[in-house]
Amino acid sequence: MSKSAVHAVAAEHVFDGTVLHEGAAVVIDGSTIAALVPRSQLPRGVSVRDLPDGIWIAPGFIDLQVNGGADVLFNDQPTPDGIARIAAAHRRFGTTALLPTLISDSPEKMKAALAALEASFDTQPSVLGLHLEGPFISSCKAGIHDPGAIRRPTSEDESLLCRPTKGKLLVTLAPEEVPPGFIGRLAGAGVRLALGHSMATYAQTKAAMAVGLTGFTHLFNAMRPLTSREPGPIAAALESSSAWYGLIADGIHVDPAMLRLALRGLGHPMLVTDAMPPVGGRSSSFMLHGREIRVDRGRATSAQGTLGGAILDMASAVRNCVNLMGLPLAQALPFASLYPASFLGVGDTLGRLAPRYRADIVAFEPGSLNVLATWVAGEPDKTPCRP
Repeated sequence: MSKSAVHAVAAEHVFDGTVLHEGAAVVIDGSTIAALVPRSQLPRGVSVRDLPDGIWIAPGFIDLQVNGGADVLFNDQPTPDGIARIAAAHRRFGTTALLPTLISDSPEKMKAALAALEASFDTQPSVLGLHLEGPFISSCKAGIHDPGAIRRPTSEDESLLCRPTKGKLLVTLAPEEVPPGFIGRLAGAGVRLALGHSMATYAQTKAAMAVGLTGFTHLFNAMRPLTSREPGPIAAALESSSAWYGLIADGIHVDPAMLRLALRGLGHPMLVTDAMPPVGGRSSSFMLHGREIRVDRGRATSAQGTLGGAILDMASAVRNCVNLMGLPLAQALPFASLYPASFLGVGDTLGRLAPRYRADIVAFEPGSLNVLATWVAGEPDKTPCRP
């Protein structure tokens, strides 16, 4: 992206990631934020974009689980072009940074996805890294994943995942399905580990957390349920202040009462979309590992009725936090920005509107969460936003 002169974006309401400022402006110098100041204290001569009355601006949304968008499934197009099209689709909904997500697939597809990340990272600032959701998961909790792709990791897999790569690598796995030492070695190499699609017991989950697992992929979904005598991964996540758990707040994957329960835990909630190709696209169906997934009234399912990801964007997820869970907007917004940035280890450059942070910004109507504009690394996105 080309560098712009110093300029500012001003709005009636500016949420900096933790605090709401009234009548403020974000001063942008190139790709970074230079200052957050009252509108009246902007330096003379600075070009200002004044947003309409009532509009909020906030840190751009960060989505850690994006399977597709713009009618593109990352598994089918693990290429720089596929990544670019998916990222562009999600910017329309306020997502300025994301992890393209590969659903359980072959070793060749994993290598292709990593190669696409390497080729895209320096030219696509929206791409923070890669999420490999599987294939080292439990066949008992496969969900929509291809049972034929699920397997135990080999030494070649470990070498591939532990080698240095551009950006962040997040791996979703089932702790009970990987060999001893695997989680610790990946964590030692800087890989983020999340439990998902797992039948792990409470003890197995705690043991994995003790050696480096910190995340939980779409908490409640595709994991051992919470029961009185076997609390499983859900209890381990909710009782730990070092846990970070993704929540699909579409009103379909998880009942709002369960989402509210997650907010009362000691861990850190993060909104994820688990988005599939129809998000930002035109199609009402798509293929996944040879199975047709159809969309009906916002629900994506296979012919057998299995949920096939979500038809959800991040702006809608934030809106659902307010409407379905009864949260104030300022409490919901960090779940889509500050918390995922912190989990990935980029909380010192993303997730806030503050000096020296990257200028990733979203402007939206507070009631509808309709996105008016986004900026990625200081550059306004040219993709048309939602009507």
